[in-house]
Amino acid sequence: MATIRDVAKLAGVSVSTVSLSINNPGRVGKKTLQRVQKAIMDVGYAADPVARSLASGRSHLIGFVVGNVADQFFGNIRRALEAYAVERDHFVLITDSASDLEREQTLIRHLVGLKVAGLAMSPAGLNQDYVDFIDGLKIPVVCFDQKIDGLNRDFVGSNNYAAAAMLTEHLLHLGHTRIGFISGPDSLYTARERYRGFIETMNSAGIEVDPSLVVNGQYTRISGYESAMKLLVKRNRPTAIIGSNNTVALSALQVIQELGLNCPDDVSLVMIDDLPWTSVITPRITMVVQDTKQLGEIVASRLLRRVTSEELANEPPQDFLLDPKFVPGNSCRKI
Repeated sequence: MATIRDVAKLAGVSVSTVSLSINNPGRVGKKTLQRVQKAIMDVGYAADPVARSLASGRSHLIGFVVGNVADQFFGNIRRALEAYAVERDHFVLITDSASDLEREQTLIRHLVGLKVAGLAMSPAGLNQDYVDFIDGLKIPVVCFDQKIDGLNRDFVGSNNYAAAAMLTEHLLHLGHTRIGFISGPDSLYTARERYRGFIETMNSAGIEVDPSLVVNGQYTRISGYESAMKLLVKRNRPTAIIGSNNTVALSALQVIQELGLNCPDDVSLVMIDDLPWTSVITPRITMVVQDTKQLGEIVASRLLRRVTSEELANEPPQDFLLDPKFVPGNSCRKI
């Protein structure tokens, strides 16, 4: 494996000049910098980010911890975070906790051991021990998507209450009053807020929600399918269904089709969040979407500002809540 000394020898410069060219190229002459960069390419040298952090006294690594890296939402957040970080000479280490609390904490300890400068994470825990664990970390942490009560860290997320309220209001405006709601896990902040947005909007319209029309889809395909089936085999089935995320909504559409029903003629359907292929699904589902690009950029800017500024490092944590966007489709009919 090529070393920094190999680069220096080939370029005909000192090791310190190579180091300066990598870490602070603005302080190196143009011709010397070009010679060093060519030597780096020729010998195949790759800087060790951990060694670089130890030498400079400050890490350029950012940890990214989520429950499912394959999820499009997290993927979009990661992409925006990474683009912002790379432009500022920082690099992202991506980890997947599988939404398992013990695994998440193990991953965080490993990332801290790798001397990451900070963490961007969608937290999985709830209790006070978890709050103490995160707050006890000696590095900047910015949480997103899932807000944990009592956690003294920056939070970036969407207004999930408003997302569910928008969809509920849309269905009410079309004349629907018997509305089914497929919720997410009670343990998740997003699921609780979306349920609250639905219930309070219905109550504000003077409509008492039938408890049998609220089912828990756990944000998963299998549970979403089972929950939708419970709603749609009822003798007095709902005229519309709200999927609290895209996965359960698409599962509901599958059940509608399998039962020989039509959307929207027999059942209207709306959902929170989009998927890449929903534009080719018939009907085009009415939805409310989050601006994942802006969410990722806020996470990145907040975290890197805390990482690079001693003044900001001690600033009180803040919440950043973005408004979601209503995207009409043709999956709803007027009663």
